[in-house]
Amino acid sequence: MRRNTAPEINNRIDQAMMKRVWEYAKKSREEISARIAELEREWDVERVLETAAGALSLGGVLLGITRGRRWLLLPAGVLASMLQHSLTRKSCAVQLIRTAGVRTRREIESEKYALRMLRGDFDKMQTASEETHRAIEALRLSRA
Repeated sequence: MRRNTAPEINNRIDQAMMKRVWEYAKKSREEISARIAELEREWDVERVLETAAGALSLGGVLLGITRGRRWLLLPAGVLASMLQHSLTRKSCAVQLIRTAGVRTRREIESEKYALRMLRGDFDKMQTASEETHRAIEALRLSRA
């Protein structure tokens, strides 16, 4: 999905992630652990897309039954968008979701991995010693 997202949106998401990792380089293990727990609960693009598609489709069917058949165009449109997304990995819905700042699962996992490095989960591995250098190194390694 990053490939099909505008570079300025990817850059904004990346910069926000870098800022968060940088800030957590100065925090305690407990604070880092709390952030990792938040990341475990964060919804990714696919989950948001699937939830929205299901809700809109169900709503369209219910409106089609109670308010008129023309409402059945809503679930038809949603299904067409989902088909386009599954075949091309591009869709207007995904672009809208990405513009809102929703991240891919890989982006979320990258931040989580960087924070785990900062927390010391991989201390037996070679890492930078200063907090700021550790943050940069953690993020760089999480993308490798």
